[in-house]
Amino acid sequence: MRADSFDKLCQQVTTLKQHAEQFDKAKLFAKNRYMQAQPSLFDRGVFTTKSMKLVDYVLEIEDEVNSLPPLERRHAHNYALERIGNQVQAVFNVIKSTPIWEKENKSTYKPRNKPVSKSPPYQQAVKQIMQPAHELYDELKQNHEFERRLVLMVEECKLRMQNVGPVKAKAINLEILALHARLGRCRKAISATEEKIQIVEKQQLR
Repeated sequence: MRADSFDKLCQQVTTLKQHAEQFDKAKLFAKNRYMQAQPSLFDRGVFTTKSMKLVDYVLEIEDEVNSLPPLERRHAHNYALERIGNQVQAVFNVIKSTPIWEKENKSTYKPRNKPVSKSPPYQQAVKQIMQPAHELYDELKQNHEFERRLVLMVEECKLRMQNVGPVKAKAINLEILALHARLGRCRKAISATEEKIQIVEKQQLR
């Protein structure tokens, strides 16, 4: 991620943190017995944090942003961005779904005489980085899975060759050659998809 895009994402998370702090100060869950009985606000699949304070979850988002893998590690980088996007959306949903907080938010945070954006600024920042490459990431994931399977098939063929006669070994060797040809095409597809992703990311980060 380019430095300016990273700084923009950090600024939007900071804004989200301010909203979360205001939400916590309102103590909207204090009289809600159901919420008070919960160990945490979110599922463990979204956050590892266990807390009834919204700002604690934003602190986890900050840690995720600060430890974002370098762009060279594409898969880890994209996975981290997707996780951050899900976390930001989860926190925003809590803020937005609370009627009392929505009323407070309208009077305090929305600028006057300006059209209201359909998405919150921090949600837009994450989307700007991540879209429209979702389909390319899915394609890349599938190609890597095909590559993994083909490599396993080659290894299995090599093991079979150890305990067979020359005629059978020749047939297995032809099978290996065919698998290597498929593996070569698969890796070309992976490289092509990675190039497409780089082009999309460069266009989005301009």
